[in-house]
Amino acid sequence: MSRNEGAALGEGQITDEGIEKLRQRIGVPKPLPQPPHYRCPNEDIFRNLSHSMGDDNPLYCDPDYAEKTRWGGMILHPAFVGCDTLIGIDEVEAVPPDKLDIMRGDPLRGVHSFYSSGVREWWRPLRPNRKVYRRNAIVGVLDKQSEFAKRSVHEWTANVFGDDQGDLLSTQYRLMIRTERHSARKEKKYEDKGPVPYTPEQLEEIDAQYRSEEPRGAEPRYFEDVEEGDELRPLVKGPLTVTDIVTWHVGVGMGYYGVKPLRLGFKNRQRIPGFYRPDPLGIPDQMMRVHWDEKYAHVAGAPTMYDYGRMRECWLVHLCTDWMGDGGWLWKLDCEFRRFNFVGDTQWMRGKIVRKYLAEGDRPAVDLDIWGENQYGDITTPGHATILLPSREHGEVRLPDPPGGASDLQSALGALADRFAEGDS
Repeated sequence: MSRNEGAALGEGQITDEGIEKLRQRIGVPKPLPQPPHYRCPNEDIFRNLSHSMGDDNPLYCDPDYAEKTRWGGMILHPAFVGCDTLIGIDEVEAVPPDKLDIMRGDPLRGVHSFYSSGVREWWRPLRPNRKVYRRNAIVGVLDKQSEFAKRSVHEWTANVFGDDQGDLLSTQYRLMIRTERHSARKEKKYEDKGPVPYTPEQLEEIDAQYRSEEPRGAEPRYFEDVEEGDELRPLVKGPLTVTDIVTWHVGVGMGYYGVKPLRLGFKNRQRIPGFYRPDPLGIPDQMMRVHWDEKYAHVAGAPTMYDYGRMRECWLVHLCTDWMGDGGWLWKLDCEFRRFNFVGDTQWMRGKIVRKYLAEGDRPAVDLDIWGENQYGDITTPGHATILLPSREHGEVRLPDPPGGASDLQSALGALADRFAEGDS
């Protein structure tokens, strides 16, 4: 969901009462608005998802290759172990009856809302042909003073995922920043630039980068061989085309809004009529069209079509998995979506080791600064990652434990909410 699509209508106000009502929802599970795109993904889905973001790493695409790795078979690319409504059958089919009152409506109704950042954490791999289950709840509500919109609320929601073998797989946080619309309009931090045509030399530079890229693969990247200050080999993503966005949707589906064609599209329009507006022919169509139709993008206030923040998050995951090799484990990743990535823009995904240490006493780990940088040199997507590496001294990577020693999805949600209560946000 883009920040324009997620904008609430009206001129609501942030109040102490509204914040308190929102905090009463912390830890209360509720189903997501759409069922999972994949209930039980198989090897073909694993491959198609990886390809949808331009990654052909055989660990995620080729069962014969993956069988020879330490995993003994294909695993789902970590970028997609979660990822909104992609996977995960809701464990909770409805809000608990004793919580219906506090879950009704929006306590900050009319307050502008935009998707600001994502945080991911992975504990176990997802294998093919396993059903995935999820729980979803608000885990943190933080009262903030922001530079350009005065008072704001940081509303953190978490999904946790597990498979039908009892393994807790991962969590995914989503940060929605709630600001009063009149305050947000008064000041603007920057004006986004639209893309300009490329020269043949610029396109050849991008093509040369693509030719040089390949995953680390079977060659271990040992903990002992890396140092603080080392830079990751960059990945290039672009110039972004409408085709890139379409192929992304072929893999991941249509997300929270349940966009569907023809008669199913008609039914969806009856369900959420406010998400539709007439196109130049007078035909109602949904507002996700801002990502592939320039006229719709103009209605949303953008100079041209643009990507999804989640795409760039997945590209940063790709940067890490290419670098770490088959024997590494991507443990944590976070990123912020600070600027648009327009159709025609090129993103260079980059990273640098900022810390090398033993996590939790005995897990060889590195912390990275990672970021997406466009062709103008603007950082659009800054973030961080933690990767566990194999070690000559300590052996193969030992997978991390879920937070708080959680053994089921609800206790994992509770442990995540405790992080915010303790100030670890």
